[in-house]
Amino acid sequence: MTVKKDYVRPLDLKHGRVDMNHGAGGRASMQLIEEVFARAFDNEFLRQGNDGALLPVPPELLEGGRLVMSTDGHVVSPLFFAGGDLGCLAVHGTVNDVAMLGARPLYLAASFILEEGFALAELKRVVDSMAAASRAAGVPVVTGDTKVVEKGKGDGCFIATTGVGVVPAGESVGGANARPGDVLLLSGTIGEHGVAVLSRRESLQFETEVVSDTAALHTLVAAMLAAAPPGAVHVLRDPTRGGLGTTLNEIARQSGVGMLIDEAAIPMQPQVEAACELLGLDPLYIANEGKLVAAVAPQAAEAVLAAMRAHPLGANAARIGEVIEDEHRFVQMATRFGGRRVVDWLSGEPLPRIC
Repeated sequence: MTVKKDYVRPLDLKHGRVDMNHGAGGRASMQLIEEVFARAFDNEFLRQGNDGALLPVPPELLEGGRLVMSTDGHVVSPLFFAGGDLGCLAVHGTVNDVAMLGARPLYLAASFILEEGFALAELKRVVDSMAAASRAAGVPVVTGDTKVVEKGKGDGCFIATTGVGVVPAGESVGGANARPGDVLLLSGTIGEHGVAVLSRRESLQFETEVVSDTAALHTLVAAMLAAAPPGAVHVLRDPTRGGLGTTLNEIARQSGVGMLIDEAAIPMQPQVEAACELLGLDPLYIANEGKLVAAVAPQAAEAVLAAMRAHPLGANAARIGEVIEDEHRFVQMATRFGGRRVVDWLSGEPLPRIC
């Protein structure tokens, strides 16, 4: 006697849409996971097929290192923009958050919130981009989850990612570690990501297209740490939502110091500067997704800056200022006109849903 196997029609990845069955935990859910997520993210840990992943102990932990863990939610409108999309953003954002503590990122977990009616073609495009970014960074997605909400109760696709990494013994990088005399280093030009998203959202056209800077920064961080004595890199931070201005205020508050930066020293693409002038935006508060700012001990600053400039993601790195004593914890900027102004905390959100 021959037993007939159930035939399951493959997902229509060209015209199909997410429906509530894809989130019900049954056959449709399994099919979505297998044909979209597992196929894209395939790796030895994900293949275990459990609700979590069994992972090896990194050697740094056996040598006195410490674990780092970070989690982030990723929303952007539109989902696709010049230079990137929601998928690669979800990888880069969490990889960078782990790296900003001086850690080597090891693994990612991903949770998808999908709205009923979301096109499967767009979902596959997001997932494929996320998988490509994960492979390029060398940080696999080892476990995840998917939920579907009713139409009108979401906005297409939201992604939450959690990253785990390990920081070697001897390094202590954190926002509370800036000290008066530290040199402030910026890895490159600011504002590309925010302007790229805004231009796509509002259908703005510039003479030269502005492309998002979204990138995984952990290899740049590794090069910086290797160029300095252990403990000489005091603070690392990626100026994402709120931009450089808000990030410097966060560090100043955490460390109980002030900052003095030089406007003329801050690198910026001419088209970004022109777009900000046209739209009445201050580039200091525009989001970046592939830049970092560092507070480095003065004796190590030149070596770290040289290492940054030798790396593809730090070719335009610059010394932009210094940490100073200031009980008020103000961030001040020496302007191109010879005066000074306070770079205050961002009030409100100039560009909603960009990271």
